[in-house]
Amino acid sequence: HMVHDADSLFHDKEYRNAVSKYTMALQQKKALSKTSKVRPSTGSAASTPQSQCLPSEIEVKYKMAECYTMLKQDKDAIAVLDGIPSRQRTPKINMMLASLYKKTGQERSSVTSYKEVLRQCPLALDAILGLLSLSVKGAEVASLTMNVIQSIPNLDWLSVWIKAYAFVHTGDNTRAINTICSLEKKSLLRDNVDILGSLADLYFRAGDNKNAILKFEQAQMLDPYLIKGMDVYGYLLAREGRLEDVENLGCRLFNISDQHAEPWVVSGCHSFYSKRYSRALYLGAKAIQLNSNSVQALLLKGAALRNMGRVQEAIIHIHAIYGLQKPSDLSFKGG
Repeated sequence: HMVHDADSLFHDKEYRNAVSKYTMALQQKKALSKTSKVRPSTGSAASTPQSQCLPSEIEVKYKMAECYTMLKQDKDAIAVLDGIPSRQRTPKINMMLASLYKKTGQERSSVTSYKEVLRQCPLALDAILGLLSLSVKGAEVASLTMNVIQSIPNLDWLSVWIKAYAFVHTGDNTRAINTICSLEKKSLLRDNVDILGSLADLYFRAGDNKNAILKFEQAQMLDPYLIKGMDVYGYLLAREGRLEDVENLGCRLFNISDQHAEPWVVSGCHSFYSKRYSRALYLGAKAIQLNSNSVQALLLKGAALRNMGRVQEAIIHIHAIYGLQKPSDLSFKGG
């Protein structure tokens, strides 16, 4: 009961209230398990169906950690997840721990958690990217996925994909682009939205904006409901002066969902490049509320503050990005 209450509070964005309900639910569960241990075994058969219906303690702790991250209390989120014995941690929990460790500057722990994700799910692309962003060598990351690559047909592209991102993270953009081009030739990937999105992202990071725009366009045509990466796409279009396209993109994204940072960033880019900086600032702030890790949202807000003459505040936002991404990935020009 209490967990369902907490879940509905979570959906209503009442995170503090939800945390206290989840905590109470865990305490109740502890008390229940103590009393059931005391009772003789006669009642155990009757009590099993009910206990099976209860949400697992691990799931409740994961939800508590989600609440804490929404409240920007990363240390509390880590403490809750750390309390789960490592053998019981699911890939989802290890993934959350890895990104929390990374965010709080605990790089070694972050690497360990990402590796644990790959041990459980060797094809977890986000974990691969996480390791590369923490300067783990491409060859080492590839070795963690090698058995799967060799045992499943048509997966040879993955080692090339890892190599491309490894070049991006070491700042070797020319080799990154050459590697991406060789990826594109693999016919299996031509119509894969995720791969097209990551090619666009790679081109963008490597400074090839023309090809980045092309790939985003292709991905968007294949999946009209695509949201991921569209903030970067909107920014690139705005930089090219294609403001009408940016406006249309913003409308399309808002029609899909206003609960993601991307639509707000795209509209903010439109305002920024139309020299409406205070509106861009508002939209950037709105995007950060929805996703405090959104690099494009932080960049937008920082750039708007800078152009409004609020340089010190701008610097704070730009510094926040350094924890999320390498400085070479940062750019927000214009106005």
